[in-house]
Amino acid sequence: ELVLKVRVQNPNLRENDFIEIELDRQELTYKELLRVSCRELGVNPEHIQKIRKLPNTMLRKDKDVARLQDFQELELVLTVSDKNLLFRVPTLSEQSGYNKKASELTY
Repeated sequence: ELVLKVRVQNPNLRENDFIEIELDRQELTYKELLRVSCRELGVNPEHIQKIRKLPNTMLRKDKDVARLQDFQELELVLTVSDKNLLFRVPTLSEQSGYNKKASELTY
């Protein structure tokens, strides 16, 4: 696995922490990076303008993603200025650590 640090670019937030995501090294593509990042951050992929490798490099293609190293910092740059409208709350089954069998237990 490749571990990356990802956040949504938003200078208006007081706390804009990174989260760590894991990508399978066999599937290091731009599309997979976008999918996993958006799922983990609860952002609609259609609202992503670009992915930036900090401090100032735009990722554009699969070869760019293949060169990433563990714990590199990435930002998702959104297309719309009202960033609050772009976030969605992930459903319980989409959240990390969700255990479907445990949710079906009856007491």
